[in-house]
Formats: sequence, structure tokens, C-alpha cells
Amino acid sequence: GGTWDLFRYPGIRSDSDMFTFGYNFRPWTGAKVLAVGASIKSYVAETAREHDVERHIRFGLAVKTADWSGVDKCWKLAALNEATGETEHYTAGFMVGCTGYYNYDQGYKPDFPGEDDFRGQIVHPQHWPEDFDYTGKKVVVIGSGATAITLVPTMAEQAAHVTMLQRSPTYLMPLPSTDKVTLVLQKILPEKTAYRLTRARNISIARFLYQRSRKGPQFMRRLFLGIIKRKVGDTADMRHFTPDYNPWDQRLCVVKDGDLFQAMKAGKAAIATDHIDRFTETGIRLKSGEELEADIIVPATGLDIQMLGGIRPTVDGREVVMKDKIIYKNVMVEGVPNAGMIFGYTNISWTLKAD
Repeated sequence: GGTWDLFRYPGIRSDSDMFTFGYNFRPWTGAKVLAVGASIKSYVAETAREHDVERHIRFGLAVKTADWSGVDKCWKLAALNEATGETEHYTAGFMVGCTGYYNYDQGYKPDFPGEDDFRGQIVHPQHWPEDFDYTGKKVVVIGSGATAITLVPTMAEQAAHVTMLQRSPTYLMPLPSTDKVTLVLQKILPEKTAYRLTRARNISIARFLYQRSRKGPQFMRRLFLGIIKRKVGDTADMRHFTPDYNPWDQRLCVVKDGDLFQAMKAGKAAIATDHIDRFTETGIRLKSGEELEADIIVPATGLDIQMLGGIRPTVDGREVVMKDKIIYKNVMVEGVPNAGMIFGYTNISWTLKAD
């Protein structure tokens, strides 16, 4: 389950629509376009059970080393059994890495000046405490990516106030969490037919928006910003929503049911666009001199990239430096025999390319 198993922060959900994020061979039958983490984890687990995959999985093993032996013509792997603490050894004719590209042990967090002076709590989204109570607290979420866009409106429901502090804005796209057209299709058509039709439609829309963004960036920029302006109203400062790059130079962030904009209109959330000078005892001082008061600071500052789950593969004892290698079709690695890795799309659902 990866992300959907390990990340427990409030509101954790997909930022790809589930009809393209789901497997092509097993329909996503939930009503939600943007599903919560627990639903996605259940879908993965149910798919594994349905196709009798679980009996082939050895759980609780952390692969530490993988060496290709040119003499023995096989991979030799060492794995830590986390239950017993013992190292187990395996050989394989072919190795496939399906570990995504995150370091799940540790999230990325800059060292902020004055961090030790802050008297409140600092909570990284990747290590969210169980039953963490933020009711009535003043919260600052640092970041402007998918995690921050998810956290801010969710926390605003119970917190006294939530401020999203960003260095620079991201393109935002409001998307309804329920697809009414699909609900109708699911009632009148067989399950798989409704799924395929919705999937084909959503892929076409995503491709169209991406291609138009590359060919006519200024038109699409005006379109995206116009949609946001209608959502936030005339009183909002559009500089908080106006990136200094073209659409799809970076990923778009999906706003579920426009919840971020609703929280801002209700006065429960706000956006500050500035650089951090330092943490203080009571919050964060910005380069502009403004101070943001906080009881809780959430550095939604991203994740560390880690290929192959942290395994450093070797070929006949020589380490493979991934960044120096050519990757063929995002699968085969130059100079690494009998191995591949699964890497999805970045501008449309990851699963589409994995399929």
C-alpha cells in the first residue's frame, strides 16, 4: 500500500482520479473520484486477494543489498526479517523494482533557523501522531503541494485557524469528489463497461489539458487563473494563486470540491506567500517582517526521492550509480542485467504506465 498505508495525516487522499488511478483489470466501483487513503489501501488489498497474490508475498522483509553475479548468472539479495532481526538470503534470475520513488522512513524537511526556539509542536505529515488533537489550535502549514492543499482545509474544520505558508504559488484545479455522470453509468451499464467509458473519458480530458497547456500556455494560464478567481471571489489577493511558471511545467494540485477556497471564504484558512526568516517562540517570522502565530507548525515540505527502496544495486561488486545511467523506457537500466523497475507517468495517473 505504500503511501496509502504509511501516511496517516488528516484528509490523506489521491490527487489522481480513481478511474485512471485504479487497475485496468479491476474496476474502481466507489463513488468518489478522489478517494481517501483507507479506501485505496482496501482496493489494493482486495485486488491482491481476488487474484490470489497474497500467498506469493513475503511480508516484513526489507531488502538491503542486491548484487548481480556475472559468474553465477543471477541476482543475490540480502533481506532483513524485521520480525526476527535476522538476515535472509535469496537468489533470482530477474529482479523488478516496484518501490515507487519515496523514502518512506524519512520525509524531507529543511533545517529552519530558530527551530529550537519554537515552544509549540512541529509535526511532519509523514510521521503524523495517532489521535493527534489540534482542536482550537493555530496552525501554520509550510508548503504549497498536494499534501498542503489536502491538509489545510481538513485541519481548518477543527483548528482555530490554519495558514498555508508558501514560497511561491502552485496551479490549483478544483475537482468534484463525486462524478455524477459515472454514477448514472454505473446504474445503467455493466460494471466493467461503465469503468472503461469513464476511464477513457478521463484520460482524454487529462491529455487534452496537458497538450493545450504545452501548446498554448498563456491561454491555459488565463483559463486556470479565471477558474480560481471565480472560486475565491473578488476580495482574495490573486498573487497567492499566480505561479511564475507555465501550466504543467510542474504538476497541478487538485482541490477537492473547492474545499480550500471555502475554508478561506469562511475565514478559517489563509495563504501567506513569503520566505521564512526564522522560527520564533510563538511562530514564524517572515522575510517581510510579518509574524505568523502558531501553536502547531506542519512542514509539508515534501519527500526525499529514493529509487529501488534504498537498495544500492551492484553488478559484480561494483555499485550502480543510477543518476549516471540511461534508463530505457523508464524500465531498463543501462549496464544492469536481468533487472527492471516500474516507473509511472508524472502528468497523468501513475498506474496507467505501470499497467
